[in-house]
Amino acid sequence: MVRISFLAALISGLYVYANPVEKRASLQQITNSGISNPTNVGFYMYVPDKIATSPGIVVAIHYCTGSAQAYYSGSPYSTLAEQYGFVVIYPSSPHSGTCWDVSSKATLTHNGGGDSNAIANMVTWTVNKYSADTSKVFVTGSSSGAMMTNVLAATYPELFKAGIPYSGVPAGCFVSSSGGVDAWNSTCAQGDSIASPEAWANVVEAMDPGYNGTRPKMQIYHGSADTTLYPNNYNETIKEWAGVFGYDYTKPTLSEANTPLTNYSRDTFGPLLQGIYATGVGHTVPIQGNEDMKFFGFAS
Repeated sequence: MVRISFLAALISGLYVYANPVEKRASLQQITNSGISNPTNVGFYMYVPDKIATSPGIVVAIHYCTGSAQAYYSGSPYSTLAEQYGFVVIYPSSPHSGTCWDVSSKATLTHNGGGDSNAIANMVTWTVNKYSADTSKVFVTGSSSGAMMTNVLAATYPELFKAGIPYSGVPAGCFVSSSGGVDAWNSTCAQGDSIASPEAWANVVEAMDPGYNGTRPKMQIYHGSADTTLYPNNYNETIKEWAGVFGYDYTKPTLSEANTPLTNYSRDTFGPLLQGIYATGVGHTVPIQGNEDMKFFGFAS
């Protein structure tokens, strides 16, 4: 029952974006890439008609019960790709119920052979195929896709320059004690997985041990009325990335009310971390495409 309610909530929370720019290109499935795809994640892509020279890449990851096709239709990224010339990768979950595996050791380990590994290989293939600008590779997603966004930022920090999870949980929070793939974790979902920033940072660093390079900047969205992935997951996700970046999660350097929308508040903790808390908003927070473009650096 919990799982069914969770899936229903994700469907009802999907935000449909009005497309102000005409699209002529279409979503394409990539079937002959030759990449290592250990979990058979679906590989879909949108290449805009007006692709930039050395384009950027946005990986847009769907919610439970969703698909690449659904996220392509219901999110703004293909429309924005026409405006800014970047390529969009839409992975599609291979699991029953189409949630992402954010629980197994494989997916929570760099080059571990899980869903995260498959998506990372899609990014590398796309960079090579389109001579993409590696300083403009980003990841975002909603709900289960937001969970995977955090996981990818932790497991493949060398690939991504920024991540925007909409209504997710901290990277590693859904870990399964039995090692289960695509496992449910009620403790985490209900916001009861609580740790210090240092402990959360250790979780992230253990996913790619030995990595000491630059990590992607993060912008965390969550709603105060989320009864699927409870609001305390916002606090714990902020603590996690604050721990990674060495920021004090209790002392934002800038707090802005009614930003970017009425009843949303934005806290900036440092150059690499922002949190946006949407008062009265449930699961999931609607995608703010134009704000995403600013955070990713496509728009001023």
